[in-house]
Amino acid sequence: MASRFNFILAFSTLVSLLFASAPGATQAPFNPNALYLPVLKDNATSLLVVDIYKRTPLKSIPLLVDLNGKFLSVNCEQDYLSSTYNAPICHSTQCSQVENHFCHTCLSQAKPGCHNNTCAVLATNPLTNTNVVSELAQDTLAIKTIEASNPGPLAVVRYFLFACTPSSFLQGPLPQNVQGIVGFGHNQVSLPRQLASHFGFPQKFALCLSSKTNQNGVIFLGNASYRIGDKDISQGMQYTPLTIGSQGEYQILVKSIRINHKPVQFNRPLLSRTRSFGGTVIGTTDPYTVLEHSIFENFTQFFTNEFTAIGASQVDPVSPFGVCFNKLPPPVPKVDIAAPIIDFVMENRDTAWSIYGSNSIVKARPGIWCLAFVDGGYKPRAPIVLGAYQLEDHIFEFDLASSQLGFRVTLKADYNTCDQFNFNPTP
Repeated sequence: MASRFNFILAFSTLVSLLFASAPGATQAPFNPNALYLPVLKDNATSLLVVDIYKRTPLKSIPLLVDLNGKFLSVNCEQDYLSSTYNAPICHSTQCSQVENHFCHTCLSQAKPGCHNNTCAVLATNPLTNTNVVSELAQDTLAIKTIEASNPGPLAVVRYFLFACTPSSFLQGPLPQNVQGIVGFGHNQVSLPRQLASHFGFPQKFALCLSSKTNQNGVIFLGNASYRIGDKDISQGMQYTPLTIGSQGEYQILVKSIRINHKPVQFNRPLLSRTRSFGGTVIGTTDPYTVLEHSIFENFTQFFTNEFTAIGASQVDPVSPFGVCFNKLPPPVPKVDIAAPIIDFVMENRDTAWSIYGSNSIVKARPGIWCLAFVDGGYKPRAPIVLGAYQLEDHIFEFDLASSQLGFRVTLKADYNTCDQFNFNPTP
Protein backbone atom coordinates (compact mmCIF):
# COMPACT_ATOMS: atom_id res chain seq x y z
CA MET A 1 0.00 0.00 0.00
CA ALA A 2 2.82 2.36 0.89
CA SER A 3 4.59 1.66 -2.41
CA ARG A 4 1.38 2.45 -4.31
CA PHE A 5 1.00 5.72 -2.40
CA ASN A 6 4.63 6.66 -3.17
CA PHE A 7 4.08 5.93 -6.87
CA ILE A 8 0.98 8.18 -7.00
CA LEU A 9 2.85 10.95 -5.15
CA ALA A 10 5.83 10.72 -7.51
CA PHE A 11 3.58 10.72 -10.57
CA SER A 12 1.66 13.78 -9.32
CA THR A 13 4.91 15.63 -8.67
CA LEU A 14 6.17 14.82 -12.18
CA VAL A 15 2.97 16.13 -13.79
CA SER A 16 3.19 19.34 -11.75
CA LEU A 17 6.77 19.89 -12.84
CA LEU A 18 5.87 19.34 -16.48
CA PHE A 19 3.10 21.94 -16.31
CA ALA A 20 5.36 24.39 -14.52
CA SER A 21 8.07 24.07 -17.18
CA ALA A 22 6.26 26.37 -19.64
CA PRO A 23 7.11 29.95 -18.56
CA GLY A 24 3.96 31.92 -17.81
CA ALA A 25 1.61 29.07 -18.77
CA THR A 26 -1.28 28.33 -16.43
CA GLN A 27 -1.21 25.12 -14.40
CA ALA A 28 -4.96 24.50 -14.76
CA PRO A 29 -7.57 25.32 -17.43
CA PHE A 30 -9.37 28.61 -16.86
CA ASN A 31 -11.58 31.00 -18.79
CA PRO A 32 -10.21 34.55 -18.80
CA ASN A 33 -12.52 37.50 -19.40
CA ALA A 34 -10.03 39.39 -21.53
CA LEU A 35 -6.76 38.96 -23.42
CA TYR A 36 -4.29 41.45 -24.82
CA LEU A 37 -1.56 41.70 -27.42
CA PRO A 38 1.11 44.42 -27.41
CA VAL A 39 1.34 45.76 -30.98
CA LEU A 40 4.33 47.63 -32.43
CA LYS A 41 4.52 49.92 -35.46
CA ASP A 42 7.45 48.82 -37.64
CA ASN A 43 9.82 51.71 -38.30
CA ALA A 44 10.75 50.69 -41.86
CA THR A 45 7.28 49.84 -43.22
CA SER A 46 4.82 51.50 -40.79
CA LEU A 47 3.03 48.12 -40.64
CA LEU A 48 1.86 46.54 -37.38
CA VAL A 49 3.48 43.55 -35.68
CA VAL A 50 2.41 41.41 -32.72
CA ASP A 51 4.17 38.50 -30.99
CA ILE A 52 2.05 35.43 -30.29
CA TYR A 53 3.19 32.27 -28.50
CA LYS A 54 2.81 29.08 -30.55
CA ARG A 55 4.03 25.46 -30.73
CA THR A 56 5.26 23.06 -28.04
CA PRO A 57 7.46 24.13 -26.40
CA LEU A 58 6.01 27.65 -26.66
CA LYS A 59 7.89 30.06 -28.87
CA SER A 60 7.18 33.76 -29.51
CA ILE A 61 6.32 34.29 -33.20
CA PRO A 62 6.29 37.80 -34.78
CA LEU A 63 3.26 38.27 -37.04
CA LEU A 64 1.90 41.01 -39.28
CA VAL A 65 -1.53 42.30 -38.20
CA ASP A 66 -4.20 42.10 -40.91
CA LEU A 67 -7.47 43.48 -39.57
CA ASN A 68 -9.42 41.87 -42.42
CA GLY A 69 -7.43 38.63 -42.69
CA LYS A 70 -9.40 35.36 -42.55
CA PHE A 71 -7.11 33.38 -40.26
CA LEU A 72 -3.65 32.97 -38.80
CA SER A 73 -1.04 32.00 -41.43
CA VAL A 74 2.46 30.90 -40.40
CA ASN A 75 5.53 29.96 -42.45
CA CYS A 76 6.14 26.27 -41.71
CA GLU A 77 9.08 25.69 -44.06
CA GLN A 78 11.59 27.48 -41.86
CA ASP A 79 12.38 25.61 -38.63
CA TYR A 80 8.83 24.79 -37.60
CA LEU A 81 9.38 22.36 -34.71
CA SER A 82 6.51 21.36 -32.44
CA SER A 83 5.50 18.17 -30.66
CA THR A 84 1.79 19.13 -30.80
CA TYR A 85 1.42 19.90 -34.53
CA ASN A 86 -1.52 18.15 -36.17
CA ALA A 87 -3.05 18.31 -39.66
CA PRO A 88 -6.79 17.43 -39.63
CA ILE A 89 -7.84 14.89 -42.24
CA CYS A 90 -9.93 15.96 -45.20
CA HIS A 91 -13.71 16.26 -44.64
CA SER A 92 -13.17 16.45 -40.87
CA THR A 93 -15.12 18.77 -38.56
CA GLN A 94 -12.12 21.08 -38.32
CA CYS A 95 -11.99 21.46 -42.10
CA SER A 96 -15.68 22.32 -42.28
CA GLN A 97 -15.04 25.43 -40.17
CA VAL A 98 -12.97 26.96 -42.96
CA GLU A 99 -14.61 28.35 -46.08
CA ASN A 100 -13.35 27.20 -49.49
CA HIS A 101 -11.16 24.34 -48.28
CA PHE A 102 -10.25 21.33 -50.40
CA CYS A 103 -8.39 18.04 -50.02
CA HIS A 104 -4.61 18.21 -50.03
CA THR A 105 -1.95 15.84 -51.36
CA CYS A 106 1.75 16.30 -50.80
CA LEU A 107 4.35 14.16 -52.60
CA SER A 108 7.31 15.16 -50.43
CA GLN A 109 8.39 13.71 -47.09
CA ALA A 110 5.82 14.25 -44.34
CA LYS A 111 6.47 17.41 -42.30
CA PRO A 112 4.50 20.44 -41.06
CA GLY A 113 2.69 21.75 -44.15
CA CYS A 114 3.06 18.50 -46.11
CA HIS A 115 0.71 15.57 -45.39
CA ASN A 116 -1.64 13.51 -47.53
CA ASN A 117 -5.43 13.44 -47.20
CA THR A 118 -5.48 16.69 -45.22
CA CYS A 119 -7.25 20.01 -45.85
CA ALA A 120 -5.82 22.80 -47.93
CA VAL A 121 -6.78 26.48 -47.78
CA LEU A 122 -5.72 29.55 -49.72
CA ALA A 123 -3.70 31.89 -47.52
CA THR A 124 -3.80 35.49 -48.79
CA ASN A 125 -0.91 37.93 -48.53
CA PRO A 126 -2.62 41.37 -48.27
CA LEU A 127 0.49 43.25 -49.40
CA THR A 128 0.92 41.39 -52.69
CA ASN A 129 -2.72 40.25 -53.02
CA THR A 130 -1.53 36.74 -53.87
CA ASN A 131 -2.86 33.38 -52.66
CA VAL A 132 -0.76 30.38 -51.64
CA VAL A 133 -2.02 26.81 -51.15
CA SER A 134 -1.43 25.92 -47.49
CA GLU A 135 -2.13 23.01 -45.18
CA LEU A 136 -4.81 23.55 -42.54
CA ALA A 137 -3.21 22.68 -39.21
CA GLN A 138 -3.70 22.73 -35.46
CA ASP A 139 -1.19 23.55 -32.77
CA THR A 140 -0.86 25.12 -29.34
CA LEU A 141 -1.32 28.89 -29.08
CA ALA A 142 -0.93 31.03 -25.95
CA ILE A 143 -1.83 34.64 -25.36
CA LYS A 144 -1.57 37.08 -22.45
CA THR A 145 -4.52 37.58 -20.12
CA ILE A 146 -5.59 40.73 -18.31
CA GLU A 147 -7.95 41.38 -15.39
CA ALA A 148 -8.91 45.04 -14.96
CA SER A 149 -5.50 46.64 -15.64
CA ASN A 150 -3.40 43.79 -14.27
CA PRO A 151 -1.73 41.21 -16.52
CA GLY A 152 -2.31 37.57 -15.75
CA PRO A 153 -0.84 34.24 -16.88
CA LEU A 154 -0.81 32.98 -20.43
CA ALA A 155 -4.08 31.44 -21.60
CA VAL A 156 -3.51 28.34 -23.73
CA VAL A 157 -5.51 26.97 -26.67
CA ARG A 158 -4.32 23.42 -27.42
CA TYR A 159 -5.86 22.98 -30.89
CA PHE A 160 -5.80 26.39 -32.58
CA LEU A 161 -6.53 26.22 -36.32
CA PHE A 162 -4.16 28.03 -38.69
CA ALA A 163 -2.73 27.89 -42.22
CA CYS A 164 0.69 26.25 -42.44
CA THR A 165 2.23 28.07 -45.42
CA PRO A 166 5.32 27.68 -47.62
CA SER A 167 8.04 30.35 -47.44
CA SER A 168 6.84 31.85 -50.73
CA PHE A 169 3.86 33.26 -48.82
CA LEU A 170 6.00 35.91 -47.12
CA GLN A 171 6.62 38.26 -50.04
CA GLY A 172 6.34 42.03 -50.31
CA PRO A 173 7.51 44.85 -48.03
CA LEU A 174 7.09 42.92 -44.79
CA PRO A 175 8.64 43.95 -41.48
CA GLN A 176 11.90 42.17 -40.78
CA ASN A 177 11.70 38.72 -39.12
CA VAL A 178 7.91 38.42 -39.51
CA GLN A 179 6.96 34.72 -39.74
CA GLY A 180 3.32 35.00 -40.72
CA ILE A 181 0.13 37.05 -40.78
CA VAL A 182 -2.58 37.09 -38.12
CA GLY A 183 -6.10 37.78 -39.34
CA PHE A 184 -8.76 39.53 -37.25
CA GLY A 185 -11.48 39.34 -39.91
CA HIS A 186 -15.09 38.23 -39.52
CA ASN A 187 -14.36 34.59 -40.19
CA GLN A 188 -15.03 31.55 -38.01
CA VAL A 189 -11.32 30.72 -37.66
CA SER A 190 -9.88 34.23 -37.33
CA LEU A 191 -7.97 34.96 -34.12
CA PRO A 192 -10.74 36.83 -32.25
CA ARG A 193 -13.49 34.38 -33.30
CA GLN A 194 -11.53 31.27 -32.25
CA LEU A 195 -10.48 32.80 -28.93
CA ALA A 196 -14.02 33.97 -28.12
CA SER A 197 -15.39 30.53 -28.96
CA HIS A 198 -12.75 28.73 -26.89
CA PHE A 199 -12.90 30.89 -23.75
CA GLY A 200 -16.57 31.88 -23.89
CA PHE A 201 -16.13 35.66 -23.78
CA PRO A 202 -17.94 38.09 -26.15
CA GLN A 203 -16.91 38.33 -29.79
CA LYS A 204 -15.31 41.72 -29.33
CA PHE A 205 -11.87 43.23 -29.76
CA ALA A 206 -10.39 46.72 -29.67
CA LEU A 207 -7.42 48.46 -31.28
CA CYS A 208 -5.36 51.22 -29.73
CA LEU A 209 -2.38 51.80 -32.04
CA SER A 210 0.67 53.76 -30.96
CA SER A 211 2.03 56.50 -33.20
CA LYS A 212 5.56 55.70 -31.99
CA THR A 213 7.81 53.00 -33.40
CA ASN A 214 9.56 52.38 -30.07
CA GLN A 215 6.46 52.14 -27.86
CA ASN A 216 3.76 49.46 -27.99
CA GLY A 217 0.09 50.02 -28.58
CA VAL A 218 -2.37 47.28 -27.67
CA ILE A 219 -5.08 45.00 -29.04
CA PHE A 220 -7.69 43.87 -26.49
CA LEU A 221 -9.88 40.79 -26.93
CA GLY A 222 -12.99 40.05 -24.88
CA ASN A 223 -14.35 42.07 -21.95
CA ALA A 224 -11.34 44.32 -21.44
CA SER A 225 -11.29 47.51 -19.40
CA TYR A 226 -9.87 50.41 -21.42
CA ARG A 227 -8.12 52.31 -18.66
CA ILE A 228 -5.02 54.49 -18.65
CA GLY A 229 -4.22 55.01 -14.99
CA ASP A 230 -7.53 55.84 -13.33
CA LYS A 231 -9.07 57.15 -16.57
CA ASP A 232 -11.60 55.09 -18.52
CA ILE A 233 -10.87 56.07 -22.13
CA SER A 234 -14.06 54.44 -23.39
CA GLN A 235 -16.01 57.37 -21.96
CA GLY A 236 -17.51 59.45 -24.76
CA MET A 237 -17.35 56.60 -27.27
CA GLN A 238 -19.60 56.91 -30.32
CA TYR A 239 -21.06 53.96 -32.23
CA THR A 240 -21.91 53.27 -35.85
CA PRO A 241 -23.15 50.10 -37.60
CA LEU A 242 -20.39 47.69 -38.59
CA THR A 243 -21.04 45.63 -41.72
CA ILE A 244 -19.13 42.78 -43.32
CA GLY A 245 -18.08 42.82 -46.98
CA SER A 246 -18.07 39.89 -49.38
CA GLN A 247 -14.47 39.01 -48.45
CA GLY A 248 -15.03 39.33 -44.69
CA GLU A 249 -13.67 42.87 -44.49
CA TYR A 250 -15.00 45.35 -41.93
CA GLN A 251 -16.98 48.26 -43.38
CA ILE A 252 -18.78 51.35 -42.17
CA LEU A 253 -21.02 53.70 -44.14
CA VAL A 254 -19.60 57.20 -44.55
CA LYS A 255 -22.31 59.56 -45.78
CA SER A 256 -20.21 62.71 -46.20
CA ILE A 257 -16.88 64.38 -45.45
CA ARG A 258 -16.46 67.77 -43.84
CA ILE A 259 -13.32 69.87 -43.54
CA ASN A 260 -13.46 72.64 -40.94
CA HIS A 261 -17.18 71.84 -40.64
CA LYS A 262 -17.73 72.59 -44.34
CA PRO A 263 -19.04 69.82 -46.66
CA VAL A 264 -16.71 68.54 -49.37
CA GLN A 265 -18.44 68.01 -52.72
CA PHE A 266 -17.70 64.72 -54.45
CA ASN A 267 -19.36 61.97 -56.47
CA ARG A 268 -21.71 60.86 -53.68
CA PRO A 269 -22.68 57.44 -55.13
CA LEU A 270 -19.04 56.37 -54.71
CA LEU A 271 -19.63 56.24 -50.95
CA SER A 272 -22.71 54.05 -51.20
CA ARG A 273 -22.86 50.26 -51.24
CA THR A 274 -22.80 49.97 -55.02
CA ARG A 275 -19.81 47.62 -55.35
CA SER A 276 -18.82 44.29 -53.88
CA PHE A 277 -16.29 46.23 -51.81
CA GLY A 278 -18.64 49.18 -51.44
CA GLY A 279 -18.79 51.35 -48.33
CA THR A 280 -15.73 52.39 -46.38
CA VAL A 281 -13.25 49.66 -45.43
CA ILE A 282 -11.19 49.80 -42.23
CA GLY A 283 -7.74 48.25 -42.63
CA THR A 284 -4.29 47.93 -41.07
CA THR A 285 -2.20 46.84 -44.07
CA ASP A 286 -2.52 50.24 -45.77
CA PRO A 287 -0.30 52.64 -43.80
CA TYR A 288 -2.37 55.65 -44.95
CA THR A 289 -5.99 56.16 -45.98
CA VAL A 290 -6.62 55.43 -49.67
CA LEU A 291 -9.23 57.45 -51.57
CA GLU A 292 -10.77 56.82 -54.99
CA HIS A 293 -9.28 59.29 -57.50
CA SER A 294 -12.21 61.71 -57.82
CA ILE A 295 -12.73 61.78 -54.04
CA PHE A 296 -8.99 62.28 -53.56
CA GLU A 297 -8.83 65.26 -55.94
CA ASN A 298 -11.79 67.11 -54.40
CA PHE A 299 -10.71 66.24 -50.86
CA THR A 300 -7.08 67.33 -51.24
CA GLN A 301 -7.99 70.56 -53.05
CA PHE A 302 -10.47 71.53 -50.35
CA PHE A 303 -8.01 70.65 -47.56
CA THR A 304 -5.16 72.58 -49.24
CA ASN A 305 -7.30 75.70 -49.59
CA GLU A 306 -8.22 75.58 -45.91
CA PHE A 307 -4.65 74.80 -44.79
CA THR A 308 -2.89 77.49 -46.81
CA ALA A 309 -5.45 80.01 -45.56
CA ILE A 310 -4.00 79.59 -42.03
CA GLY A 311 -0.35 79.80 -43.04
CA ALA A 312 0.74 76.49 -44.62
CA SER A 313 2.92 76.68 -47.77
CA GLN A 314 2.53 74.03 -50.49
CA VAL A 315 5.48 72.40 -52.28
CA ASP A 316 5.95 69.57 -54.80
CA PRO A 317 4.59 66.31 -53.42
CA VAL A 318 6.72 63.46 -52.07
CA SER A 319 5.67 59.92 -53.05
CA PRO A 320 3.27 58.31 -52.21
CA PHE A 321 1.46 61.50 -51.20
CA GLY A 322 -0.29 63.95 -53.49
CA VAL A 323 -0.08 67.14 -51.42
CA CYS A 324 2.87 68.35 -49.33
CA PHE A 325 3.94 71.47 -47.43
CA ASN A 326 7.21 73.04 -46.30
CA LYS A 327 5.68 75.44 -43.80
CA LEU A 328 3.08 74.72 -41.15
CA PRO A 329 1.04 77.04 -38.93
CA PRO A 330 2.20 77.33 -35.30
CA PRO A 331 1.47 74.13 -33.31
CA VAL A 332 -1.48 73.89 -30.96
CA PRO A 333 -1.73 72.06 -27.61
CA LYS A 334 -2.80 68.42 -27.41
CA VAL A 335 -2.91 67.53 -31.14
CA ASP A 336 0.41 69.27 -32.04
CA ILE A 337 -0.28 70.21 -35.68
CA ALA A 338 -2.74 73.03 -36.37
CA ALA A 339 -4.44 71.51 -39.41
CA PRO A 340 -8.04 71.69 -40.66
CA ILE A 341 -10.32 69.24 -38.85
CA ILE A 342 -11.59 66.40 -41.06
CA ASP A 343 -14.95 64.81 -40.18
CA PHE A 344 -16.10 61.49 -41.60
CA VAL A 345 -19.87 61.71 -41.10
CA MET A 346 -21.48 58.31 -40.51
CA GLU A 347 -24.82 56.72 -41.32
CA ASN A 348 -26.36 58.53 -38.37
CA ARG A 349 -25.48 62.10 -39.26
CA ASP A 350 -25.09 62.97 -35.58
CA THR A 351 -22.11 60.58 -35.48
CA ALA A 352 -18.79 61.71 -36.94
CA TRP A 353 -15.18 60.59 -36.61
CA SER A 354 -12.97 63.67 -36.36
CA ILE A 355 -9.38 63.56 -37.60
CA TYR A 356 -6.98 66.18 -36.24
CA GLY A 357 -3.56 67.28 -37.44
CA SER A 358 -1.59 64.54 -35.69
CA ASN A 359 -3.51 61.95 -37.78
CA SER A 360 -3.84 63.91 -41.03
CA ILE A 361 -0.32 65.36 -41.52
CA VAL A 362 2.81 63.19 -41.66
CA LYS A 363 6.47 64.22 -41.81
CA ALA A 364 7.71 62.74 -45.11
CA ARG A 365 11.29 64.01 -44.84
CA PRO A 366 13.13 66.80 -42.98
CA GLY A 367 11.28 70.06 -43.59
CA ILE A 368 8.47 68.43 -45.62
CA TRP A 369 5.04 67.47 -44.26
CA CYS A 370 2.34 65.79 -46.33
CA LEU A 371 -1.36 65.14 -46.17
CA ALA A 372 -1.45 61.48 -45.10
CA PHE A 373 -3.98 60.32 -47.70
CA VAL A 374 -3.09 58.65 -51.01
CA ASP A 375 -4.69 58.39 -54.45
CA GLY A 376 -6.19 54.95 -55.02
CA GLY A 377 -6.89 55.47 -58.73
CA TYR A 378 -10.20 54.91 -60.50
CA LYS A 379 -10.84 51.30 -59.45
CA PRO A 380 -9.75 50.80 -55.83
CA ARG A 381 -11.14 47.93 -53.79
CA ALA A 382 -13.35 50.48 -51.99
CA PRO A 383 -14.00 54.23 -52.38
CA ILE A 384 -12.33 54.80 -49.00
CA VAL A 385 -9.93 52.46 -47.19
CA LEU A 386 -9.06 53.87 -43.77
CA GLY A 387 -5.35 53.38 -43.10
CA ALA A 388 -3.41 52.67 -39.93
CA TYR A 389 -1.98 56.20 -39.58
CA GLN A 390 -5.48 57.64 -39.18
CA LEU A 391 -6.28 55.02 -36.50
CA GLU A 392 -3.32 55.86 -34.25
CA ASP A 393 -3.96 57.08 -30.71
CA HIS A 394 -7.69 56.35 -30.99
CA ILE A 395 -9.63 53.49 -29.43
CA PHE A 396 -11.67 51.43 -31.91
CA GLU A 397 -13.91 48.68 -30.56
CA PHE A 398 -15.18 46.01 -32.97
CA ASP A 399 -18.26 44.44 -31.38
CA LEU A 400 -18.95 41.52 -33.70
CA ALA A 401 -21.94 40.26 -31.70
CA SER A 402 -23.88 43.53 -31.98
CA SER A 403 -22.36 44.60 -35.34
CA GLN A 404 -21.21 47.94 -33.94
CA LEU A 405 -17.99 49.92 -34.26
CA GLY A 406 -17.22 52.06 -31.25
CA PHE A 407 -14.73 54.94 -31.45
CA ARG A 408 -13.88 58.16 -29.70
CA VAL A 409 -11.99 61.36 -30.40
CA THR A 410 -8.18 61.13 -30.39
CA LEU A 411 -6.74 60.31 -26.97
CA LYS A 412 -4.37 63.26 -27.42
CA ALA A 413 -7.33 65.53 -26.71
CA ASP A 414 -7.00 64.30 -23.10
CA TYR A 415 -3.18 64.33 -23.21
CA ASN A 416 -3.12 60.52 -23.54
CA THR A 417 -1.67 58.16 -26.14
CA CYS A 418 -2.04 54.45 -26.86
CA ASP A 419 1.45 53.65 -25.57
CA GLN A 420 0.46 54.69 -22.03
CA PHE A 421 -1.34 51.47 -21.11
CA ASN A 422 0.57 50.04 -18.16
CA PHE A 423 0.52 46.26 -17.92
CA ASN A 424 2.85 45.98 -14.96
CA PRO A 425 1.23 44.22 -11.98
CA THR A 426 -0.22 46.52 -9.33
CA PRO A 427 1.71 46.06 -6.05
